[in-house]
Amino acid sequence: MSPSLERRDLVHELRAKGIRITPQRRAVIEVIQEVREHLDAGSLLELARKRHPRIDRATIYRTIDLLKKLRVVDELDLMHLEGEKHFYEVKTVREHIHLACFRCGRIEEFSSSLFEQLKSEISREAGFHIRVTRLEVGGSCQACAEKDVQEGNR
Repeated sequence: MSPSLERRDLVHELRAKGIRITPQRRAVIEVIQEVREHLDAGSLLELARKRHPRIDRATIYRTIDLLKKLRVVDELDLMHLEGEKHFYEVKTVREHIHLACFRCGRIEEFSSSLFEQLKSEISREAGFHIRVTRLEVGGSCQACAEKDVQEGNR
């Protein structure tokens, strides 16, 4: 993983902020921290139940809300994908762009110095202090683009 996409340590950050970590909360936090794909609430519940079988959907949403308020987790509203479109991920050291594949639903992360330069230019020229940046690009991942070419669906 690129150092710029390195994930923050949620348990450490929550403890530093004095947040109580219950066994159920720990299960949710560990899943979000460890899983490398972007999770919707249903997937998060399913994986958290493997660690703590009695966890419920309300606990998932309460924990997600807490993590969002503490600004250690991002909620992604990936409008280009079918199904539940809200995904959750641990904030990375540096912000990144999400590439959403229309065909397979895969979400890739892309980080670039040009993206950082653009944010700096916006801040400088507009006098705007940026706290959050969200950028989504929809299209075809490399594997699906190759399949499209092979199938003549360019």
